[in-house]
Amino acid sequence: MKCIPDNFNAVIFDMDGVLVNSEPFYFEVEKQNFEKLGLNITDEEHQTFQGTATDLMWKRLKTKYKLPHSIPELVNMTNSIVTPYFESLENIDPMPGIKELIQLLIKKNIPLAVASSSYPDVIELILKKTRLKEYFGVVVDSQMAGASKPEPDIFLLAAAKLGVLPEKCLVIEDSTNGIKAAQTAGMKVVAFAGPGSEFQDQSEADWVVKDFIEICR
Repeated sequence: MKCIPDNFNAVIFDMDGVLVNSEPFYFEVEKQNFEKLGLNITDEEHQTFQGTATDLMWKRLKTKYKLPHSIPELVNMTNSIVTPYFESLENIDPMPGIKELIQLLIKKNIPLAVASSSYPDVIELILKKTRLKEYFGVVVDSQMAGASKPEPDIFLLAAAKLGVLPEKCLVIEDSTNGIKAAQTAGMKVVAFAGPGSEFQDQSEADWVVKDFIEICR
């Protein structure tokens, strides 16, 4: 395989599960919240929300299980654990190999962006504590875009901010929802089969890699 980015003018990274191994943490926090609310959510159903924004997850669960709580209350239940946790960490280790890939792309003068369904304060914390923030001139979240993955809005906004046509963007994702969003946006997708992605359907991605070195070798 050739160096995939040679065929593209920009690369857009998902954050959770790509830049950092944070998906298992979110999964446990959400599982605790489900139990508090008396919800019997199977792991299979839970996995279908990976890659989507917290408010979208709760909107679907509120409708399905007729929860009396407001969406802001449910979102705050999650964020009240997530944000303090990341704030408490002095440093966060980036996913193995990701920094080397980013630096290689920068040497090739390829503009980079982050497009994440996480909340802005969490994205800021993670990028700062992984020391990856300096590499990304464009950072887009679902609130900014107006819709969460699997809708394409977040990737289309990232492309617009980069000044690159969608079909000239390469997306690196791990979740089924993120892959669908990128493809709907008209972009090619590399699926990263890393930790936390075991239950995600990555079959619709253009490439699947288990190590970031496979993207450019």
